[in-house]
Amino acid sequence: MNNRNEGVYVMQVAANLTGMHPQTLRKYEREGLLAPSRRYMARLYSDEDIDRLKMIKQLVDEKGLNIAGIKLFLRIRDKLLEMKDMIASASVGEELEKTLISMIDELLEI
Repeated sequence: MNNRNEGVYVMQVAANLTGMHPQTLRKYEREGLLAPSRRYMARLYSDEDIDRLKMIKQLVDEKGLNIAGIKLFLRIRDKLLEMKDMIASASVGEELEKTLISMIDELLEI
């Protein structure tokens, strides 16, 4: 079974799966938007990398965000996901946990 964080796709496959040019993938890596794993000098993209690239493509194509906007969005999203994990692992009470996670999920959908 494949771990979602494990790099399995070479650049050309990742480009095909996301509808992006390989040079765009290199640019996003240089900008720090993602960090594919490397094996023998080849970039290997995980399922999470592919999902992140598709999200970036949507932010650019549909929302018109530039690199700075994407970086800000991803930082906020990553923090929200971290908060969600912390709430799920803490004992804050089932009702409060559901409410907080629901609110975070709503923010993530925006």
